[in-house]
Amino acid sequence: MTGLVVAMDGPSGSGKSSVSRGVARALGLRYLDTGAMYRAMTWWMLEQGVDLADPAAIAARAGEPQIVSGTDPDAPAIHVDGVDVAGPIRQSDVTGAVSVVAAVPEVRVRLVALQREIAGAGDIVIEGRDIGTVVCPEAAVKVYLTASAEARARRRSAEVAGSTVEAQQAAMAKRDTLDSTRKTDPLSMADGAVELDTTALGLEEVIAEVLRLVAERRSPEGEHESPGGRDRIHERT
Repeated sequence: MTGLVVAMDGPSGSGKSSVSRGVARALGLRYLDTGAMYRAMTWWMLEQGVDLADPAAIAARAGEPQIVSGTDPDAPAIHVDGVDVAGPIRQSDVTGAVSVVAAVPEVRVRLVALQREIAGAGDIVIEGRDIGTVVCPEAAVKVYLTASAEARARRRSAEVAGSTVEAQQAAMAKRDTLDSTRKTDPLSMADGAVELDTTALGLEEVIAEVLRLVAERRSPEGEHESPGGRDRIHERT
């Protein structure tokens, strides 16, 4: 990859989507939501009646759906076999099953290959759970967003009609466990990533901090440093 790649990782509710889109918009970059791709795969499996309790059944059909992701930060789109699924993939049945589908190695191999193809020559902000560790380990800027469990649950409950903070916190705790303990590409902070705790920060504050990191890495001095080479309070070395 020769162009700028900003890898944005973190658990659900940490603010990845809003921050990633804001950064991409500010820098005139493309944007890719890899989580939407796993949701699209999950939606397709549910539509096809695949037994999600059977990893072998999921693996056997992981190569079938044609998943196409848009990269416009102002209007991110995703289609499966020509069908616009931007709305359906956010429904509760998909949310409850996506971690199970995403844990299947064959699914990850297929989608990581698609993600790398989209990343292409760079000039893109990519968000997910394994961007800095697996999809784009050589990204110039790696950010790991975090927030307290309560803050994450509060944000998500505000997005889901009829939900409560308590219900979202319980659901997120379950998903965090599944995502961080799966055998293939578990959720973790990449070497050289900068950890940003967004609990007490507003969206514009977080975007500004990421833009500062990008500018820092693009500077003549930053170009000669490894991504993990600086001492920073929240930077993993």
